[in-house]
Amino acid sequence: MWKMLARMVPPRTLRFKLMIASVVCILIPACITISVYNYLTRDAVKEQAVSNAAESLKLVDGYVTNLLKYMLNIANYIQIDSEINTILNEVSKGGYQGADIEYRRFADRYKITSKITNITFTGEKSYVTILLKNGTYYTNYPLYEYDPTQIFQEPWFGKLKELNGLQSYWVGTAPTVFTTEKSLKNTHQLSVARTLRGDGLDIYGYVIVTVMENQVNQIFNRIASGQETLLLDESDTILSQRNSEHVGTQFPYVKQAAERASDIIRIENEDYLLTTLPLSVTDWKLVSLIPYKKAIFKIDSIFKRVLIYQVISFLVFLLLLLYLLQAFTKPLVHLGRVAATVRRGNLEVRSYIRGQDEIGNLGMSIDQMLDHIKYMIAEITETQTRKRKAELAMLQVQINPHFLFNVLNSIRMKVLRKGDVESAQMMSSLSKLLRMTISQDQDLIYLHEEVGTVKEYVQLMDMRQKEKVNLEIDVSPDVLFEKVPRFFLQPIIENALIHGLNQCAGTITLRATVNERQFVVVVEDNGQGMEPHVLASLRHNVLTGKGLDTSEGEDEYRFSSVGLPNVWERMKLTFGDAFEMKIDSERGKGSWVTMLFPRELEGRRDV
Repeated sequence: MWKMLARMVPPRTLRFKLMIASVVCILIPACITISVYNYLTRDAVKEQAVSNAAESLKLVDGYVTNLLKYMLNIANYIQIDSEINTILNEVSKGGYQGADIEYRRFADRYKITSKITNITFTGEKSYVTILLKNGTYYTNYPLYEYDPTQIFQEPWFGKLKELNGLQSYWVGTAPTVFTTEKSLKNTHQLSVARTLRGDGLDIYGYVIVTVMENQVNQIFNRIASGQETLLLDESDTILSQRNSEHVGTQFPYVKQAAERASDIIRIENEDYLLTTLPLSVTDWKLVSLIPYKKAIFKIDSIFKRVLIYQVISFLVFLLLLLYLLQAFTKPLVHLGRVAATVRRGNLEVRSYIRGQDEIGNLGMSIDQMLDHIKYMIAEITETQTRKRKAELAMLQVQINPHFLFNVLNSIRMKVLRKGDVESAQMMSSLSKLLRMTISQDQDLIYLHEEVGTVKEYVQLMDMRQKEKVNLEIDVSPDVLFEKVPRFFLQPIIENALIHGLNQCAGTITLRATVNERQFVVVVEDNGQGMEPHVLASLRHNVLTGKGLDTSEGEDEYRFSSVGLPNVWERMKLTFGDAFEMKIDSERGKGSWVTMLFPRELEGRRDV
C-alpha cells in the first residue's frame, strides 16, 4: 500500500506530507479516544450538561453585555464630550446673551442632536434623552414619541441624586413610553441614567439611554433557542423573558438553588438544570432553565453513538482522505506551474483558478497581480511620455529670457531717466517675471514667492489693458512657506483675466488656507462664467491632458498661458493622486478653480 502511495504521490512533495500528517494526526487521537471512552462516559454526562448550559449562557451574556455596554458608551460619550458639555453648561446657567440668541440656540441644538443621532445611527436602536434641570431637553426622537419632561415624574428619578461621577443607575424594566414602540406591541423598556455635573460638581442635567426589552428577548430567541433564558435584577425580579407576561414578577428559584447548593431544582414535579451568570456591567444576572432530562438526553445519546460512528467514519475516511487531499491540492500544483512559467519571463500566463476559498483567492490574486504588472509597465511608459511632453511645453515658453531680461533692464533705466515712471514700472514687472523663468535650478518654490509673481503679472496686465483688474489676496500665514511648483498660478490667473473677465474690469480673488493634512488654494473671478457644456469640455480637456501636444497650434503655449491641462499634468507628476483640482463656474456669476495640495513635500520628485 505504501509503495503504491509513493508511486501516486512522490515523496517530499507538499501533497505527500499533507496526506501522511492528516492520517497520523487523526488516527492517533482516535485510538486514544476510544481507549478511554468507557471510563469517562457516565461521569461526564452531568458535567457536560452543566458545561453546555454555562457555555450557552456565556454566549448570551456576550450579546446582552454588549447591548448594555453600548448604552453605557452612549452615556459616556455625552458625559465627556467637551463641546456638548460646554453648550449644556451655558444653557443650564441661563441661556444665551447677545443679538443672535435664536441662531445660537438653533445651532447648538442642531450640534447636539446631530451628535447623539450619529452615535446611535449604526448601533442598536436606542432612545437618547439629555434633560437639564431647567426643563430644556435634547433627544434623538421627535416630541410626539414622548415628552422628555415627564422623566421628572418617574419614581426612580430621585435616586439619580445619589450618583457620583460616572456612576450609572439602571432603571430596569418599565412599561414602554414611546408611541411607535407601543404600536409595535413592545410592552417594556430598559434604561440607564447618568448625571451631568458642572465645575462645582453640581448636577445641572441628566442623560437617559433607553432600549426596548424585546431587543434582549430577541437575543434569547436567537442565541439560546433550546432553553428558557431570563434576565433578573438584584432582587430576582424578571427583567426580560420570552413570555412578556412574566416580566416584572419574582423568580424565587435562584435562592432555592443557592440554599440547596445544587444546580438541579424541582419545579412542578420536574427537575430542571439551573445556571446563573452575573453580568459584569451591572448587578443584574442571566439565568438559564433547562429540563434535566432534555439536558442530558442529547449528551448521553451522543456518547452512546459516538463510538460506533468513530469506527465507521474513520474506516471510510481513510479511503476518502487520499482522494480529497489530492483534489484539494491540485490547484496548488497548477499554481506552482504558473509561478515557474512567470519566473521564466512569461507574463501572459494565467492560472484561471477561482473559488471562495483561500486557494481560489490566491489564484485570482496572482492573475490580478500579473494584470497589474502589465498595466503598471504601460502606465509608467505613458507617464514618462507625458512628463517629457510637459517638460517640452515649458521649454517652448522660454524665449531667450537672459537676453530679454538684460535688454529690458537697460530700456527701463533709459525710460526712467526720461521720467516715464509708468512704463518703467511695467518693464520692471515684466523683468521680474522673466527672472522667475531664468531660475531653473529650483522647480519648487515657496507659495509667497509664487504669490509675488502673480502680483507682478496682474500689475503688468493692468498696464496693457484699458480697464484695471482688482486682485484680492487672502493667504493664511501658515501656508506661506509651503513648497509649490513655479508658475502654477499664472495660467489660472491668465484664464480668469482673458476668459473670465474678458479683459474687462473685475475682481480676481486668491485665497489659501491650511488644514491638518492639506492646504487649499482657490482662484475665483466675478466674470461672465461658462455654460455647462463649456465647463464640461474644459474639465474633460484638463483631466485627459488635452492641449499638451504643441502640434495643435503655435499659439497654444504662449509665455503667459501655459494652460490648465499643463498645470494639471505638472501637479499630478509632482504630487501624484494626493493632488486634486476642481473647476466650477456659473453663468453670469464667475468661475473658480480649487486646488488641494498635500503638505510636507520633502522626498517628492520635482517636475
